[in-house]
Amino acid sequence: MNTAHRWHVRLALLMLLATLLFGLLAGLAYMYPSVGQMMAFKKLRPAHVSAALFWIITGASAAVAHHRTEAFRLARPTMPYTVFVAVWAASFVAILIAYALNRFGGREYWEFPPMLGIPVLLAWLLFMVDHFRAWRQRPTDPPLYVWMWTTGVVFFLITFLEQNLWQIPWFRDTYMREITVQWKSNGAMVGAWNQMIYGSALYLMTRIGGDDRIARGPKVFAFWFLGLSNLMFNWGHHIYSAPTAGWIRHTAYAISMAEWVLLIDIIRGFKAKLAENRRLGHLTTYRFLITAELWVFLNLALALLMSFPAINRYTHGTHVTVAHAMGTTVGINTMILLGSLTWVLRVDQAGGGGRWMERGRLLAVYSLVVFWVALIVAGLIKGWRMTALGITDHTQLMAPVDPVLQVFVVAGFGVAAGLALIAVPLLQASFRPASAAAIVQDRTPAHTVEKP
Repeated sequence: MNTAHRWHVRLALLMLLATLLFGLLAGLAYMYPSVGQMMAFKKLRPAHVSAALFWIITGASAAVAHHRTEAFRLARPTMPYTVFVAVWAASFVAILIAYALNRFGGREYWEFPPMLGIPVLLAWLLFMVDHFRAWRQRPTDPPLYVWMWTTGVVFFLITFLEQNLWQIPWFRDTYMREITVQWKSNGAMVGAWNQMIYGSALYLMTRIGGDDRIARGPKVFAFWFLGLSNLMFNWGHHIYSAPTAGWIRHTAYAISMAEWVLLIDIIRGFKAKLAENRRLGHLTTYRFLITAELWVFLNLALALLMSFPAINRYTHGTHVTVAHAMGTTVGINTMILLGSLTWVLRVDQAGGGGRWMERGRLLAVYSLVVFWVALIVAGLIKGWRMTALGITDHTQLMAPVDPVLQVFVVAGFGVAAGLALIAVPLLQASFRPASAAAIVQDRTPAHTVEKP
């Protein structure tokens, strides 16, 4: 790793730690009015959401940047990549400053002043320049993860531009038009970063398993096609409450669920190949990938239940939707990204940092289960009281919900503590020389197949 790569990884980890800090403070401010008087929830919530969004995108782009350098045997990063890291970091700092000064003006997930979207856009264009410079060095028959990285990089730009269409007056003429475009673009953006994250997971599986064949063949390319379809049409169930045709919502759900089922199948194939080859290295990275598999199962079950209109009537827009989002963001995407970063920094179970990271992983997983269940219970109670009982007074509506949310806040502390136990050793490893960080050095050449 060179300096630009290291700062890219450090930036991602700092954004993760910022996400945890703002999330904890926002939870305390929401539940306890005395805390809210000292730290305004209206500032902490957008800071938490933006930090989480930037953690996912920065972590995904850091994984892609390193893995493609490793896979394509590239030379040092180009100047556009170095400038991207600097502008991206400056943009995030400017956004946090804007929130601290009560400067808002954007839309959901991107609530900062619209002018700050310009450096974000500029930074991503620089990242794309570097990516397509690397693309020219791809193998003649690239594995699936190469296509997934490129799809994600390109479609993030498209969805970001679409997310900002509200700045054109025509899109603001009617509330329904604006909110539909917002929900559509945000749903599609999830598909864009999923392409980068799942592509990185597939790359890691080929390297750990020593077999590039799991990134080739009809099954995995069907997975890519489903992922691409999900990227384009996943927004259908994000507009469930909008007056659209039912088949649009149901098709979107079917595509989303099929993508997860295929992802589970690919991970299981990887586990079988690993057992066959008896490759035991990179234990920490492997455990993060398997943790993500667990959360794919859990979120798949929840999403299937939410897809039934009779159930969605009570869950849409409640804490159940938040549970689904948190299970995806923390349980799947964050675990894959942390697995990628343990690979990038060559941190494994053999080192003391690896042992603390394993304790952190277990604490985060167990706490996340409680966190997730508490959100589901809170959402079901609120949805029933609001929809079936017709309660409109907020205080009366939330009276039985607030005790459950207190459990959610306590579990959130456990999730934050667990993830911090992972992020801090990784951050420390990023400052060590390459030789010291390479606790376990992988020597399997990229694009080769190791025979059992």
